[in-house]
Amino acid sequence: MAMQQEHANAGEQAVAEGGISLRTVELAVAGILLVLSALVIWDNHRIGSGWAPDGPESGYFPLRVGVIVLVCALAVVWQALRTPRRAVFASWQQLKQVSVILLPLTVYVALIGVLGIYVASAIFMAGFMMVVGKAAWWRAVLLGVGINVVLFWIFEIQFRVPLPKGPLEAAFGF
Repeated sequence: MAMQQEHANAGEQAVAEGGISLRTVELAVAGILLVLSALVIWDNHRIGSGWAPDGPESGYFPLRVGVIVLVCALAVVWQALRTPRRAVFASWQQLKQVSVILLPLTVYVALIGVLGIYVASAIFMAGFMMVVGKAAWWRAVLLGVGINVVLFWIFEIQFRVPLPKGPLEAAFGF
């Protein structure tokens, strides 16, 4: 009972703070699903989605999965239109907290292709330690680099598991 009261209070606080509405999020997700399912249906119909003398054509099963996703997307639209306008998916404060992690993580994933996983991870760890953890720069850099040197030794040298490498590793002959 106390848990339900906490949840209700959090919901009332989110409505008071404002934020992105549940209806908006549901309609956006449904729109993305509708577009993707229509693309799947169209493309698999184009390549052949029927039954050939030797069995199903290459688009037979994917087209049917696209139809299922399309029906589910329409159900999400129907559900979203029934959702009260005041229902809040997340408050602006909650979205800010998520973006503190999501934005740097997105940059990190993009850097893996350019710098390799070890250098990108060292930058990511050190950056998080300095910005979020308020650690001293020297400690953050030392731990970020040190942990990734150990991980490089474990994966690349001991286990011989090749992970994405960048120009720094290439300069050392890896």
